[in-house]
Amino acid sequence: MPPQGAAGAQELVFYVNGRKIIEKNADPEQMLLSYLRKRLRLTGTKYGCGGGGCGACTVMISTYEPALKKIRHYSANACLVSICSLYGAAVTTVEGIGSTKTRIHPVQERLAKCHGSQCGFCTPGMVMSIYTLLRNHPEPASDQMIAALAGNLCRCTGYRPILDACKTFCKESICCQREANGKCCLDQEDDLSGKEKKVFTRLFSTDEFQPLDPTQELIFPPELMRMAESQPKTTLFFRGERMTWISPVTLDELLDLKAAHPKAPLVVGNTSVGPEMKFKGTFHPVVIAPARIPDLSVVKYTDDGLTLGAACSLSLVKDILTRAVSEFPEEKTKVFCALLQQLRTLGGEQIRNVASLGGNIVSRKSTSDLNPVLAASNCVLHLASRGRKRQIPLSDIFVDGVGNNTISPEEILVSVHIPHSRKGEYVSAFRQTPRRENALPIINAGMRVLFEEDTDIIKDLSIFYGGAISTTICAKQTCQTLIGRHWNEQMLDEAYRLILTEILPPESVSSEKDYKKTLIVSFFYIFFLEVLQSLNTMDPCQYPGIPLEYRSVLQDFKTKMPQSIQIYQDVDPGQCPQDPIGRPIMHQSGIKHATGEAVYIDDLPSVEEELFLAVVTSSRAHAKIVSIDTSEALKEPGVFDIVTVHDVPATNEFYYSDDPEIVFARNEVICVGQIVCAVVANSDVHAKQAAAKVKIEYEVLEPVILTIEDAIKHNSFFEPKRKLEIGNVDQAFETADNIIEGEIHIGGQEHFYMETQSVLAVPKGEDKEMDVYVSTQHPAFIQEMVAASLGVPANRIMCHVKRVGGAFGGKLLKTGLLASVAAVAANKTNRAVRLILSRGDDMLITGGRHPFIGKYKVGFMNDGRIRAVDTKYYINGGCTPDESVLVAKVSLLKMDNAYKIPNLRCWTYVCKTNLPSNTAFRGFGFPQSALVTETWITAVADKAGLSPEKIREINMYKENEETHFKQKLEPQNLIRCWNECMKKSAFYNRKRAVIEFNKENYWKKKGIAIVPMKFPFGLGTRYLSQAAALVHIYTDGSVLLTHGGVEMGQGIHTKMIQVASRELNIPMSCIHFCETSTTTIPNACASAGSAGTDVNGMAVKDACQTLLKRLQPIMNRNPKGTWNDWIKEAFEQSISLSATGYFRGYNENMDWEKGEGKPFTYFIFGAACSEVEINCLTGDHKNLRTDIVMDIGCSINPAVDIGQIEGAFVQGVGLYTMEELKYSPEGVLWTRGPNQYKIPAVCDIPEHFSVSLLSSSQNPYAIYASKGIGEAGLFLGCSVFFALRDAITSVRNERGLKKTFALNSPLTAEQIRASCADDFTEMMASGESASSTPRVISV
Repeated sequence: MPPQGAAGAQELVFYVNGRKIIEKNADPEQMLLSYLRKRLRLTGTKYGCGGGGCGACTVMISTYEPALKKIRHYSANACLVSICSLYGAAVTTVEGIGSTKTRIHPVQERLAKCHGSQCGFCTPGMVMSIYTLLRNHPEPASDQMIAALAGNLCRCTGYRPILDACKTFCKESICCQREANGKCCLDQEDDLSGKEKKVFTRLFSTDEFQPLDPTQELIFPPELMRMAESQPKTTLFFRGERMTWISPVTLDELLDLKAAHPKAPLVVGNTSVGPEMKFKGTFHPVVIAPARIPDLSVVKYTDDGLTLGAACSLSLVKDILTRAVSEFPEEKTKVFCALLQQLRTLGGEQIRNVASLGGNIVSRKSTSDLNPVLAASNCVLHLASRGRKRQIPLSDIFVDGVGNNTISPEEILVSVHIPHSRKGEYVSAFRQTPRRENALPIINAGMRVLFEEDTDIIKDLSIFYGGAISTTICAKQTCQTLIGRHWNEQMLDEAYRLILTEILPPESVSSEKDYKKTLIVSFFYIFFLEVLQSLNTMDPCQYPGIPLEYRSVLQDFKTKMPQSIQIYQDVDPGQCPQDPIGRPIMHQSGIKHATGEAVYIDDLPSVEEELFLAVVTSSRAHAKIVSIDTSEALKEPGVFDIVTVHDVPATNEFYYSDDPEIVFARNEVICVGQIVCAVVANSDVHAKQAAAKVKIEYEVLEPVILTIEDAIKHNSFFEPKRKLEIGNVDQAFETADNIIEGEIHIGGQEHFYMETQSVLAVPKGEDKEMDVYVSTQHPAFIQEMVAASLGVPANRIMCHVKRVGGAFGGKLLKTGLLASVAAVAANKTNRAVRLILSRGDDMLITGGRHPFIGKYKVGFMNDGRIRAVDTKYYINGGCTPDESVLVAKVSLLKMDNAYKIPNLRCWTYVCKTNLPSNTAFRGFGFPQSALVTETWITAVADKAGLSPEKIREINMYKENEETHFKQKLEPQNLIRCWNECMKKSAFYNRKRAVIEFNKENYWKKKGIAIVPMKFPFGLGTRYLSQAAALVHIYTDGSVLLTHGGVEMGQGIHTKMIQVASRELNIPMSCIHFCETSTTTIPNACASAGSAGTDVNGMAVKDACQTLLKRLQPIMNRNPKGTWNDWIKEAFEQSISLSATGYFRGYNENMDWEKGEGKPFTYFIFGAACSEVEINCLTGDHKNLRTDIVMDIGCSINPAVDIGQIEGAFVQGVGLYTMEELKYSPEGVLWTRGPNQYKIPAVCDIPEHFSVSLLSSSQNPYAIYASKGIGEAGLFLGCSVFFALRDAITSVRNERGLKKTFALNSPLTAEQIRASCADDFTEMMASGESASSTPRVISV
């Protein structure tokens, strides 16, 4: 209990951006993120996931250490930092380093001018990660910069432009300068003929950047220094609504507290307790924060090692160990080196800066990367409780698995002793993760061996694994049995058998069981090789060492600063300098993104008396709702009301086809995550707490259909099924030399837009009017749905969209349903209602890209010519139709990709299942159906004994031909892209180099692949591509531009201002865009299908031309006048200075009865070549190089367009190689946030990344001969998939394995490892009984 005199809670004193904050009622449950956003109205720091996994909320925290007279700056995730931990600290947010009102900081400026922001939602977090690094290292090395960004995710850019901005701060050269003339190895300007327009390779100019001046930064508040130095340290107490936070200052006091509150957790970085409270509902009435106790931060060098305080942060541990490795002889630092290997990739920088060594150990999580190494290395724990101190080996806490109680509840860990290694001792660390950095391990290990002096006889052996069961586990029997053995193959064979028997008991059931077992033995094998090699280095005569071709496997893949080049054509020399078309113009909101001033829905100031809404979702996949008990929820503090289907004034079920889209579940639920009801309360915290108390009783209904196979079995499909047929397929099969059959499963994909679904519904108080501020791609559709739900005409609902923090197809129909939920609540309560989905709820409720099964039968000749194809596509639509039938149609129309197939039959079926309905996603069916096509192309190559690129060339569209739906096609630019990509990538030279590498390396292999692309552009029907614009000219000459397109990162407003600037012949600075709104542009189509710029550009051009026509007589009379003169004169002559522009849409049509039509207006072509390297023992891989050539017509803005291509490509790499959705057999999505679902991070982009825009390309159908390119690049990510397949093929050929093997998407490390079959995978004949239920199903 609190000591005398501390009865009342203290004031919390800290600084934010140089401003003193005194918080009298600090609540320990309040995180810094919500405090900044809600209390201080600093909304630049964003909510992205709430669990420290995305970096959107990164801030810099500075503390003063009086003993060292040093200020420490570190980055942290504001979503995990309790405000109570900030006593005496200074917080700097993105607003604190610069703004457009004062001056912008060089980091903000460079990130914007290097085009490093698209939707801009992740940008403040990126800025703060870079800024913090520069505060500590004004001239960082490139590897420090890469490390600083490992904890930040971006879904739009593909990271390349962000890293370009970073490179401008690094001390070493940006470019490799590998060529003899000092030019970059990627730079091939010289190859281009002088007759063409000049080719550019820089999208920004460094000349205009302001220099970084460390003297201009915010100083650490002197008052906090004085407080730290002069104020006596006293225990801090903070009491919140439900929780008390106690921060003692002496060890004795801590021990007293722990005796009084044995169940209270100790919290230092809150990276373990925080997420458990947030995501698992764990509650602690008391938490103890021991970070201010000096004994827990001790760093002491002793004769036999190093003692580190339990509260030392992992970053500090990393720095101390790095220093020790450089200062001590190599023989003594093997344990330190093994720990450093794990620390480099453990979490992101923001997590390591706050997470403590002690917390990592005591939590005993199976996922701890440090515990196996610490345990194997005989580290010692120093424990203390009241009146007692003791030391135990760290390995003791893992002896009995989960039930271990070696450390009693009142004991605390004071420090950890890490011993020096000895002569003849070898220590290694291993981990395999779903993503190389900032990811929890699948399996990790720590291993140590000590030999009898000057021999290879094992004296002591220690092997620990994490990830196998629920805590770290020791292979104790194995180690004891092997003592006294020689370190040789015989020992190795015995070790495998012993380890497998001991570590994974046969009854353990896991989807990854075989992979985990393979890793367990593979890691020991790598350790065996490492030690063998070390013994050989020590005494080459006595110990044989390992074969040369095995050695590369001892080197882990490291993330390096990527080298990149972007090649595009300069504008015509005669183009007016003021005309911005074709120039790499910065995103109009780029600077605002980087300063945090760009406003998203949840950044809007709170409306008076506004309420917060939390949804209550179904926990069953198919069930009858028996009862809903809201009594407990209504008793919760702050609750205002509960909203159910009975509160919907009008439409609750929207029939866009035979099956409805549903706002609130009525009598039954049809998927886990369906909205049943909603709670409105005075804060988001209260709303969520009450939502958890709503009790719903269900009666399970049969059948529960989750997978495509279930749907086929129960004949559960959405109509119509579609078919396209051309030629005589059956006859062609009869004449074909060879026939192959196969199938491929393609997993779904989560949109993972950085800004979750967000709505603010504000009733106006009269005439049933309502303002709806919403993050959507389709404001008119939201207006229509909300109006229908409320039973009012559409003209009463005003929908506003300023910008969207990423969408990718995921903010269409589902957003309409969520907006209706918020609007119904606002209508019922007559208050403004804010609905911001948490990341977990967003992923649970909204669905994503369709999982897909493609079955194919292909007939071809011996020379590789394909004669006949018969395919069936099954797509998992989920529980309602959404866009699924349309996605299925598009996947049929685009399935040919780049190939002429003379005889083709293709069916598509949309499966109706009990999953949240899947929806539109960038590429819209093409990334799946084209992957099926490329899969059978590769299978044909295998069977015909030809290379895949040869089969691609033979079957590619060559002449002016017709597609399989009889639309004319001119494929010249497809061939040009292919040939240019071949040349730029030096494909054949590199293929030879890959073959050589593979001959010389047994456990590592490289692969290379080149893939062409034909991406048809069009929405299929004319009315879907109509567009309107509204242009006002004010009397001061400034122009306000409005159109129906939504800005979601694709730079549409920037391009529209460019269009207006050219048409009106005025500078872009005179033109402003305010927001997309249904009040200015009615009935606008969705910003989707890459069409935004095409259609809205035409409308803006039309409006501007109308205005110019009116102004022309005035301009003719006064040709030397200025724009302002002409406008003034026009106003005085009563000439209207406002005009609407309109575009009727593209004339597109498709007759499905006849199987022919012109559903597309034009085609985008491209090709990508990728090279990868795989580790055959772990399944890990590295993307070495990608070269992309795209035909996008005449680019309106090369910086924006190249950014779109790169961003889409990296999203495609995610789809095809790493993003894996996992469901339970009951239909519950398990991967509900960045900690479980891995999107590409900085470590996943190619080390060499080149994008070239095809020169001299024209497109007569679109504005200024451009092409819409938002989606096309995503499919090119499959070049990495096929490069991985090439590497795996090399492995299998070398090992004499049979030719045919199937690879599914995503091609994860688990699948790569399983395909590289060897003795280890042979050992894994799974012992799972048929009765065991899988924990994860493939849908």
